[in-house]
Amino acid sequence: MRYGFPSWLVSWMDAHEVRLWGAADLSGFSTPLDGAGQGFPTALSYAVPMNPHVMAGIRNGPNQAYADAYAEVNRLINERSQALAVEIKGRGFRAQALAASDRSDPVHIKGDFPHKTAATLAGLGWIGRHCQLITRAFGPWIRLGSVFTDMNLPCGTPITRSFCGACTRCVDACPAKALKGKAWYPGLRRKEILDAEACDRWKKEHYSAFHGGHNCGICSAVCPYGLKVLKKGSDEERGASLTRYE
Repeated sequence: MRYGFPSWLVSWMDAHEVRLWGAADLSGFSTPLDGAGQGFPTALSYAVPMNPHVMAGIRNGPNQAYADAYAEVNRLINERSQALAVEIKGRGFRAQALAASDRSDPVHIKGDFPHKTAATLAGLGWIGRHCQLITRAFGPWIRLGSVFTDMNLPCGTPITRSFCGACTRCVDACPAKALKGKAWYPGLRRKEILDAEACDRWKKEHYSAFHGGHNCGICSAVCPYGLKVLKKGSDEERGASLTRYE
């Protein structure tokens, strides 16, 4: 039960098979502006899981299966976020979808607003040493969607610490040596965790065949929280198989 959320919103999320979502209080944050030049006080943040077998398959580098899945999930998120924004507007509120993966500032290698910031504020997860959101349900093997709004929603409890412990598998696996090994906390600047230029340069030099060098994913693929998802799925498949032959 999603206490405090409008029943229509809960039903909408269920109908679109959104399993992990919440609302983020954006007070104190600068958001994209609507057509009237106004920002937004709240964001709905949600996660779409990637195929765990595809993610596990890129521990040595991206491949076409990952590039295809990446593009398909981004397309799904953009469609879903636009549809949710339309639904919210139809109920008399302001709303604006944030593109799934749009580098609006190519010089500084960033978009209009970090999906990860909305997600941590909504309580969906924390930022790992690979500078990606990690969730309990899916690890970092997800893509994120965000819809800004002025609806009055019960915002989640922000995640304010890392749960990576002493693990540095992503740091050790990064071929670009772009990860600095620092544990995340709210307010830590991206450059303290990730050398974005080094990461971007490596991808363009070595993985240009995949979306023009926008794909890698090695650091995410080796994350223990993601590998737990794969193991859980394998265990469930094994259990189902055994049940069939009892």
